[in-house]
Amino acid sequence: MFPTRRVLASLLATLVLAPSAHAWGRQGHAIIAELAQRHLSPSAEAEIERLLAPDHTKSLADIASWADELRNDPAQQALWDKTRGLHYINFRSETCDYTPPRDCPDGLCIVGGLDHYVQVLEDRSQPDEARLQALKFVVHFVGDVHQPLHAGYRDDKGGNAYQVQFNGKGTNLHSVWDSGLLGTKGLDWQPYAKELDARGPVSLPPPIAPLDNNYAQWAEDSCAATRDIYPDGHKIEQAYVDKALPVAELRLREAGRRLAEVLNLALTGN
Repeated sequence: MFPTRRVLASLLATLVLAPSAHAWGRQGHAIIAELAQRHLSPSAEAEIERLLAPDHTKSLADIASWADELRNDPAQQALWDKTRGLHYINFRSETCDYTPPRDCPDGLCIVGGLDHYVQVLEDRSQPDEARLQALKFVVHFVGDVHQPLHAGYRDDKGGNAYQVQFNGKGTNLHSVWDSGLLGTKGLDWQPYAKELDARGPVSLPPPIAPLDNNYAQWAEDSCAATRDIYPDGHKIEQAYVDKALPVAELRLREAGRRLAEVLNLALTGN
């Protein structure tokens, strides 16, 4: 169920635990979008091109960060306030088990957000404007749910309150995972996506029993990944980067493949 006005007060009450809405940063979101676009079916790509025409682009990467940019657009504040809680999920323990009434009441989490906007996107009776907006949210939320700190269990605002030293400067763990790790590669998003795609199809983990919700499983995967990403001594050193960057890149590749699958199914039924 999509959030209603009745439950917005409860959402605002939980924002103290909310991570920053930004996940992966523009680079990471663009990489995921590009990886997905490279594996769209011809019919899905044609429908995306048609929906994107009013925005004068054909590229999913161009819209991948739109859902974050709402926060800085005064004309979109109502939409931002309505959807800001859909960028993440707060689990209650490191077991990372998804219980909807507890973890996503009234659909107020990223699992509920994906459920809602994928349904809008695949509904051909919806106006193109609504489906275009849904496309933008789906592209972004699939990226968000694969950023581990958007599905954490610690009471630290998704790593925003966990201070670290990185490259000789103070920052927080969420920022490191948003962009710091990927920045160590020294690549713009286009060549980075090309390099990741050249590694071939990524193997996805098996379904998690007894869940029957793909989006919840992706969130559980991200939550599980957070168990190993908090550095000892609050310092991000090269050994940490060497271990963490492959994890981040794997999450990008998984997100790109899953986004392509979601779009192919939603837009063409195959």
